[in-house]
Amino acid sequence: MLTIATVNVNGIRAAVKRGMLDWVAERGPDVLLLQEVRATDEILDGFFPEGWHVAHQASDIKGRAGVAVLTRRPVTAVRVGLGHVHPEGVEEPPVDTGRWVEVDVELDAAPRTVTVVSTYIHSGTAGTPKMDEKYAYLEKVTARLAELAASGRDVVVGGDVNIAHREVDIKNWKGNLKAAGFLPEERAYLDRWFDDLGWVDLGRRFGGPGPGPYTWWSWRGQAFVNDAGWRIDYQLATPGLASLAKSVEVDRAETYEARFSDHAPVVVVYDV
Repeated sequence: MLTIATVNVNGIRAAVKRGMLDWVAERGPDVLLLQEVRATDEILDGFFPEGWHVAHQASDIKGRAGVAVLTRRPVTAVRVGLGHVHPEGVEEPPVDTGRWVEVDVELDAAPRTVTVVSTYIHSGTAGTPKMDEKYAYLEKVTARLAELAASGRDVVVGGDVNIAHREVDIKNWKGNLKAAGFLPEERAYLDRWFDDLGWVDLGRRFGGPGPGPYTWWSWRGQAFVNDAGWRIDYQLATPGLASLAKSVEVDRAETYEARFSDHAPVVVVYDV
C-alpha cells in the first residue's frame, strides 16, 4: 500500500506549533505533499531530519507560497517548477513563486515508479491583475497535465487548487458566484482536466454526491463549526492509478482548537 497525503499548512512553522508533526506521526504517510510552506529549505529540512527525502520549491517572494514533496521511499528524479512549459500566448511570470514540484518515487516493485506532484495555484482576486496571473498559471498547469497524462506514467497531482469545481464543493455557492475560486472561467479548467485530459478527481469519486466533504474553512467566525467550507484541495490521478485507490479521507480536526491549518489533509491509500 502507498499512502499519499496532501495539505496546505498555511505556514510550516505555525502548523508545527499547532501539532502538525503529531498528525504526521500518527498518519504515517509514505508521501507528504505540502503547500504554502512559506519557509526556507533549512527550516523545512529541520522539521523532517532523518528518513525523509525533501524536494522543496520555496517562493522567490519571501513569506509566500512554497510547495514540497516529502517521502520515505527512494526517489529517482525531481523536477521543480513549470519554467519549461510555454503555452501559446502566455507570458512568463516575473518570478517563480513556489507552486510546482514533481518527484518520481520508487515503489517496492522497482524499477516501477509513481510521479507525485505538489501544487499550489493562486487564490486570485476577481477583476484584478491577480486574476490574470491565476489564469496564466492555470494555462501552464493545464499544458503540463496534458503532458503527464500522455506520458503513460502513473501520476498523482495533489494540492490546493483554489477552485471549487461544483456547487456541491462549496457551502455558500450562491453567494460566491462572482468570487475568485468559483468563477465559471476557473471551473472550466477543471472540466478540461477531468473531461478532456482524463484526470480522476478522487475526492469526489470517493466523497459521493456531496455536498462536501470540504477541505478549507475560514479561521474567522463560525465557518468551521458550521461546516461552511470549500473543497479546494485535491488528489488527481491518472486513470490506471485511480483504479488502485482504496480509500480517500479528509482529516478534518475534531474541534476548531485542534486544527493545525485552515485546510484539512486529504489522504489517499493506493494498492500499488
